[in-house]
Amino acid sequence: MNSMYFTEEHESFRQSFRDFLQKEVVPHIDKWEKEGTVERFIWKKFGEMGYFGLNQPEEYGGLGLDLFYTVIFLEELQKINSGGFAANMWAHAYLAMTHVNKEGDDRIKREYLTPSIDGDKIGCLCITEPFGGSDVAGMRTTAIKKGDTYVINGSKTFITNGVYSDYLVVAAKTNPEDKHRGMSIFIVDRDTPGISSTKLDKLGWRASDTAEIAFDNVVIPAENLMGEEGKGFPYIMQHFALERLVMGINAHARAEYAVDYAVQYMSERQAFGKTLDKFQALRHKVAEMASRVDMCKEYNYSIAKRLNDGQYVVKEASMSKLLSTKMADEVIYEALQLLGGYGYMEEYPMARLLRDSRLGPIGGGTSEILKEIIAKMIIDKKEYKPAT
Repeated sequence: MNSMYFTEEHESFRQSFRDFLQKEVVPHIDKWEKEGTVERFIWKKFGEMGYFGLNQPEEYGGLGLDLFYTVIFLEELQKINSGGFAANMWAHAYLAMTHVNKEGDDRIKREYLTPSIDGDKIGCLCITEPFGGSDVAGMRTTAIKKGDTYVINGSKTFITNGVYSDYLVVAAKTNPEDKHRGMSIFIVDRDTPGISSTKLDKLGWRASDTAEIAFDNVVIPAENLMGEEGKGFPYIMQHFALERLVMGINAHARAEYAVDYAVQYMSERQAFGKTLDKFQALRHKVAEMASRVDMCKEYNYSIAKRLNDGQYVVKEASMSKLLSTKMADEVIYEALQLLGGYGYMEEYPMARLLRDSRLGPIGGGTSEILKEIIAKMIIDKKEYKPAT
């Protein structure tokens, strides 16, 4: 136990969540990976156990716990070897629900946040567009006010939970002429006329329903605006720090899982009369891999502590995602190599792990974009401010 960050209560939660995943989730993973759908019953079980409410306010049914419960939640989800299942869970709890909690009014929280915590409603966050990618400010989706309604037109893509979610948190331009201050955030019911979703076929994250979503004259009540009109861009930027840290933590956790699995395999596999873990070249490779994992993990824990204390950590979270996802790809590649031919076989975990990990440097802001953001802060002394 790392007592700098985790208490006995944290570790007790880790063990109980690990047991829950092994009993309730692992037996279904291969089916969900094959079908590309996570069945609804597991969402309800997560809700009943309080797992969607770890960091949510108690008045809406959450537990109001510190961020290290979230760290444990993310780490353990990576160690059952389904990046797609994990993404469905954390995209609901830490992307969609974060906006509902931070920008939604009391009515919205009671109608959407509480059922989300309970596992009765699933949310998705709709920001990325087919022609925009990481260029959030350049989005083309519009939400034009007409009387006491907004009319949404446009499209989003690469949306996790984009097919089977019950509601959508949508970023759209309310003033298309203003690049940064013309964006707003809305909550939209899935069954609203004019919404259509197309499931995307992906290299990895096979269990996750990633979608392209079209909005064709979708009319929503004006009261479904979340927060203030025109402040969508700073809201999104503010929450990107959490999203990037989430992806950094995911990366160090899956890399750690890969190293642990490879070490166990090496202790059992024999060649030339001795187990693989006795060959110096392989031992030194593992030493390097484990060192890289540990460096990223400790850095991510320190950022989680600062974020939990209310600090604005957009630079550090961007660094976390940039380096941790790169590290995970490289470590998992090496771990697959340590298994030899078995690493390439689907019955072993490394093939899926390698595919799932490859999304890390792409989703939630590509590594190329993150480098430019970090460069602006270090070289140009640019300061990103929280939304006020």
